[in-house]
Amino acid sequence: MKSKASGFAVMVGVLWLGAVAAAAYTPLNLDTTHSKVGFTAETLLFDVDGEFQDYTVEVDGDPSKPESAKVRVAIDAGSIDTKNKKRDDHLRSPDFLDAKTHPKITFTSTNIRKRGSQLVMNGNLTIRGKTKPVSIPLSVVSGKNGAGKDVTTYKGKLKIDRNDFGVGADSVAAKISLEDEVELKLIVVTFQ
Repeated sequence: MKSKASGFAVMVGVLWLGAVAAAAYTPLNLDTTHSKVGFTAETLLFDVDGEFQDYTVEVDGDPSKPESAKVRVAIDAGSIDTKNKKRDDHLRSPDFLDAKTHPKITFTSTNIRKRGSQLVMNGNLTIRGKTKPVSIPLSVVSGKNGAGKDVTTYKGKLKIDRNDFGVGADSVAAKISLEDEVELKLIVVTFQ
């Protein structure tokens, strides 16, 4: 499956498209207008919010059995967007994501499970050629949208240490003012 939206959001959304739906094989569609995966990086003076625009997602397995699903995501590192061209160019540079040398950010799931009212997807996240295990908890809410369609929304937050992936390690500005933790914010909206 291929799409143009925020990378991690799609990774999470596609996996769970049918997993929480009442009908086992009813296909759901990603609402790219309302779905978003963003991030917030804090500096000493202000927060920097952004998102990724381009990605591909592959999902294998029975959507009614999330524990059997496998998810593979490839995000175009160069599609980072913070609404500031100069900053985005710097984030694509070797100081941060090094998008020319490492054009893809990838995620591969290792297992999926239910924890209380949440869904948790574990897997390996690779940024700048460095791979680390991550766990993504998601809250799930279902209802009807304004058009009367069944909608399911998945929301999650995940904090990663940018140093684990070498992001900002070569930037003097990052060493001076950028906090180590970056928060990923996932909002995935699906409909039938």
